[in-house]
Amino acid sequence: MNLRQLTASLLLAAGCAAAGAQSINVDALAKYVYPSNKPEAPKSFVYMPDGLSYLLLDSDGVKVRRYDTASGKELEVVFDATHTREATMSRVTEFTLSPDGSKLLLCGEKQPVYRRSFKAPYYIFEIKRNILRPLGLNGGMQQSPVFSPDGRMVAFVVDNNVHVRKWDYNTEVEVTTDGAPGKIINGIPDWTYEEEFSTSCSMAWSPDSQTLCYLRYDETEVPTYSFPLYRGWCEPKDQYEYYPGTFSYKYPVAGEKNSTVTLHSYDVETRKVKAIPFKDPQIEYIPRIEFGNSPERLIVSTLNRAQNRMELYSVNPKSTVSRSLLVEEAKAWLDPAVYEELVLEDDGIAILSERSGWSHLYIYSYEGQLLRQVTSGDYDVTAYYGADAQGNRYYQSVPRPSASPATPAAANRVVTRVDRQGKKAEDLTPADGWASATLAPAANFLTINYSSADTPPVFTLYNAKGKAVRTLEDNAAYASRYKGLPKKEFFTMSNPDGTTLNGYMIRPAGVSGRVPVIMWQYSGPGSQEVVNRWRMDWDYYAAAEAGFAVVCVDGRGTGARGAAFRDVVYKRLGHYETIDQIAAAKYAASLPFADPSRIGIAGWSYGGYETLMAVQATANPYKAAVAIAPVTSWRFYDTVYAERFMLTPQENERGYEESAPVNFTDKMNCRLLLMSGTADDNVHLANTMEYVSALQASHRYADMFLFPGMNHSINGCEARALVYGRMLDYFKQNL
Repeated sequence: MNLRQLTASLLLAAGCAAAGAQSINVDALAKYVYPSNKPEAPKSFVYMPDGLSYLLLDSDGVKVRRYDTASGKELEVVFDATHTREATMSRVTEFTLSPDGSKLLLCGEKQPVYRRSFKAPYYIFEIKRNILRPLGLNGGMQQSPVFSPDGRMVAFVVDNNVHVRKWDYNTEVEVTTDGAPGKIINGIPDWTYEEEFSTSCSMAWSPDSQTLCYLRYDETEVPTYSFPLYRGWCEPKDQYEYYPGTFSYKYPVAGEKNSTVTLHSYDVETRKVKAIPFKDPQIEYIPRIEFGNSPERLIVSTLNRAQNRMELYSVNPKSTVSRSLLVEEAKAWLDPAVYEELVLEDDGIAILSERSGWSHLYIYSYEGQLLRQVTSGDYDVTAYYGADAQGNRYYQSVPRPSASPATPAAANRVVTRVDRQGKKAEDLTPADGWASATLAPAANFLTINYSSADTPPVFTLYNAKGKAVRTLEDNAAYASRYKGLPKKEFFTMSNPDGTTLNGYMIRPAGVSGRVPVIMWQYSGPGSQEVVNRWRMDWDYYAAAEAGFAVVCVDGRGTGARGAAFRDVVYKRLGHYETIDQIAAAKYAASLPFADPSRIGIAGWSYGGYETLMAVQATANPYKAAVAIAPVTSWRFYDTVYAERFMLTPQENERGYEESAPVNFTDKMNCRLLLMSGTADDNVHLANTMEYVSALQASHRYADMFLFPGMNHSINGCEARALVYGRMLDYFKQNL
């Protein structure tokens, strides 16, 4: 090395040392973000059929114990992995109880497939005889097992084929044989159905256990999507240390061909499979199948491709005759709750409909007749939990206008009980706060989870008379970890056309000067960030320890404020959201504590998308921005989600062009950080790469921080703290 090279090396070393190490204080953030920010919750109850007792799995996965529901007293050990006959398993990760209460379906170590789905070795345990056997006679891994109602059989999927295990005869039948990777899937959904219709199983048993119905997905013509797999740093995959691998799966982007989905029935006695045809050419999707209190009544929900028309059918699986029960239509799109949260009861079908402009509960007979409208008014019912033995119905909603909560109404949820006639409604929880409920299968107990922005969740068990039986978890110890933090303050503001918008802010306490502001948002259709529920996250750290104020506003298109407020974004994603986010930023800049010259914006997923839309808008006030896992063109995203709000690119070419940040990079005018996981199977890294490429073509650039091997959630190994730590460091440097 000559003197010039040595001098340059010393100067470089001195410069790096002077600048300080570029590291992120993950430890300081860890208690505020996932997973450490999660409050305690009761372990998931698995009720016995009578509801008077329930089962719980020990934390070590070795024993399943039975407890008295009313008192919580332990009654017996139902399963002990160290003392079983015929077979053994070291650890149980979760379990299912057979409908008759005689058997357990035990899950071993899971191998993830997509967001909800996984493969695992399953075992059946007969409680009275203490017999444990593998679910599959050939061992191996299974997916989405389902007990028959009589508890004597289990249907499951192996290698895209449906199997039925008969316990009494210790036999296994392969119902389908045409399953093939990338071509045919039987009994479990393809990627798009799982992601966008929130399901991981496509099988249903008849009440008499004589018929199994299932959906078959032909994804042969769906285009294949591939991305590289790296060794990574969190749970490293050593097989890719020197040569990256490849992950390939069928992913239809907007306008492309979906899987062809067909319905089939399997007769247990004759072992015959029948195809059940539908003549309506409008049917593109079959989101749900479920039997409705009769072996001759399979209820099938169907959607057209635009997802603004649902037709509900009653199908006889033996004759294959189908009959239309009802049609639900919308001017824009149907809220997924309409078809995803149908509840089939003994006396009819409960459906949430927005036909009045607000989401309300309706009850139909199994003949398709409207029996009654249970709720009405200018507020949204957001969930239906079912009916108890006396016929009282339980639902969740935004507080009714007469309740007048102190915080914005849409930020709250109440649990309400209404009598059999639908005349007397009683709120079981306060109007201020957020409550949800779980009804026991026997409908004799109700668990209510209540929290507010200032109060961690409290879980309370109620009996069928509405009387509190006991507190299951009050999170007192958890709450003590977060004493003294700044309070979340709710407010309302007006956008340019006078529409009232809801928001919250968290600001540093005891600071006299003006502070930088981070505008956080998600903004997606039907979503909500401004909620009066417990949400401990990075924003409290930002205000308490990093000197930022965080402001969040739900603009038009978000949920719980009626269909008109939400549907305005139809076919023009990003347009009205951007107008409202810029108005929110200007409102925040006008507040006495805010420094108007230091306003930033950030978001994840749809929030990342809206971040990019906002920083490219004319006269935006942002000095810096952070977009995490952003969609940069809806042409890059999947059919179901993109077309629900935008129709196909062929039907709405202008809408797709105007809603794509990748088309307007020449207008991006602030410092920008992009973060993505390289193994994101949802919002592909290609979104970010194409955006960066477009920036370069516009003679602009952005900063980037990638997470090798991470998916859309960027979870594990404190990666979430790393995401937010990098975001806050970026805002410190650039605001």
